[in-house]
Amino acid sequence: MREVADGVLEVRVGFVNLHIVVIDGGLVLVDTGLPGRTPTVLRALTEARRTVGDITTILVTHQHMDHVGGLAELKRLSGARVVAHALDAPVITGARRPALTTVQKLVGLLVKDAEPAPVDEVLTTDGPVSVAGIRAFHTPGHSPGHVSYLLDRGGGVLFAGDAAGGGGGKVRATPRAMTDDLAAARTSVARLAELDFDVAVFGHGSAVRGRAVDRFRDLAARQQMPRR
Repeated sequence: MREVADGVLEVRVGFVNLHIVVIDGGLVLVDTGLPGRTPTVLRALTEARRTVGDITTILVTHQHMDHVGGLAELKRLSGARVVAHALDAPVITGARRPALTTVQKLVGLLVKDAEPAPVDEVLTTDGPVSVAGIRAFHTPGHSPGHVSYLLDRGGGVLFAGDAAGGGGGKVRATPRAMTDDLAAARTSVARLAELDFDVAVFGHGSAVRGRAVDRFRDLAARQQMPRR
């Protein structure tokens, strides 16, 4: 676990990151990691001198099992309010099976499915969520109901989920093989590039600090260039 921004802790759970945000009156969890890895989250909370009961809200970026694998268990342990987009909520609750790419299906053979979990706050529009200082932006492409969250703290902290990835101080596109709708994914990157934030954190890859939005603008510009 490491602090990637003021009051924002990044926890590595296998090959995916989740994030703990310290707020007045408790904690916000952004995604929950892989199935069966809740003990890793609990250890991180202990290291931060917190308990699972401090979690008041769980913000879900999208439906994939590496991001909602611990959702049901962590909700039971914490009683937290779960927030997700309307287009992904039926998969999260178990009302509908997910539509997966071939690569995602292969990954699913190695990792068990996420346990269905209730969604308390269903997002249908962009804007503030039930946590003060956090706004949601619908960024489809990786999944139909993918959401990125912007924390109004410092120069702004973007929780990009899998709308993009980070590494080496740069922002990269999510691999095609893991993307539901490539055109929508590129539009979502361009939309995030219109926002203003200093730090960006990701489901996969390292955080980008220092005018991180400029790295999104670089990626958006590259994606608009004609292929030769």
